[in-house]
Amino acid sequence: MHHLSSHFFKFNLIWLCALLSFSLQAATPLPAPPEVAATGYLLVDFHSGKVLAEKGAGNRLEPASLTKIMTAYTVFRELKQGNINLEESVLISEKAWRTPGSRMFIEVGKKIKVIDLIKGMIIQSGNDACVALAEHIAGSEGTFAELMNSHARRLGMSDTHFTNSTGLPDDDHYTTPADIAKVAAATIGEFPEYYPWYSDKSYVFNGIEQHNRNKLLWRDESVDGMKTGHTEAAGYCLVASAQRESMRLISVVMGTKSEASRAQSSQSLLNYGFRFYETHQLYSAGEVLNRARIWKGEREKLPLGLTEDLNITIPRHQYQNLDARMEIEPRIMAPVKQGEVLGHVSVTLNGESITEASLVALKSIANGNIWQQVKDSALLWLE
Repeated sequence: MHHLSSHFFKFNLIWLCALLSFSLQAATPLPAPPEVAATGYLLVDFHSGKVLAEKGAGNRLEPASLTKIMTAYTVFRELKQGNINLEESVLISEKAWRTPGSRMFIEVGKKIKVIDLIKGMIIQSGNDACVALAEHIAGSEGTFAELMNSHARRLGMSDTHFTNSTGLPDDDHYTTPADIAKVAAATIGEFPEYYPWYSDKSYVFNGIEQHNRNKLLWRDESVDGMKTGHTEAAGYCLVASAQRESMRLISVVMGTKSEASRAQSSQSLLNYGFRFYETHQLYSAGEVLNRARIWKGEREKLPLGLTEDLNITIPRHQYQNLDARMEIEPRIMAPVKQGEVLGHVSVTLNGESITEASLVALKSIANGNIWQQVKDSALLWLE
């Protein structure tokens, strides 16, 4: 008897300690983000869009070679639309050849494949490659910059304006940490076939090997992109993205004082985000979340769901405190078109709202026949 009671006591003690440990862990207040010595910075979750840390994220700053994220994005859009292909040749102009700053060392009058120029732009940060691609796609770098600006507007980059493809200084060439994060996320989301180039550590062209300037690629195996930048006015800049398990973060650091500082600042932000937050997909796009009663239609049930995946980023160990509720229009009458908004999902954490999403019709439902309409009219009258 004593032997059994001793084990029972130990079991309960272990259980109590575990419960106490979990309670303390869950109750631990979220620490402030690390102090980062940069003019502006941002840490954001890729899937949910949740901002985890920021300073001056909406301030217009000189982007230097971070510009090339949008240059590459514009090139990728042209590839997707079939306007160019990776294997076609680009004739190198004198302007491209003479472009100052970092380069991949292309030669005037030579024909270089699009894929080589893209790698020279992304891995070697070649200004000459950027100009060559811009001229090939749009006829001139100025016209290509207009394409870049049109994509920026479409992506909601309201405090961004580009005048060139390289990031060379210009008074009318600017962006913000928040805006550059938007095109970084769009690149990762829209072009999974091209994004892996951002993780390449080196590239050899014309017998010259150059290394990627993103030092985090060597220091943190979860980092798989994206781009460095530097001019005297802009300081040292770095956009980095990392994935650990199913969580992906994007950090933007602009205006640090050295290569070492931009790398350390980015690493600090990423470590903070992964340590103290977690991201969950609550619902998938197109998933049936409710089958609502529809009146006077050819069917009695209408599937409702979301147009996009619903992801949330919350402090770690808080998942059990989430609550999701649906509100649906009380009387849905046919006809209904697919995509029509008929309610919403609201998600709260510890009683505080963290996100909302529209519930839409996942199918179109036409008017029912006369019998169905008469029957439902009677049922509605009796309610």
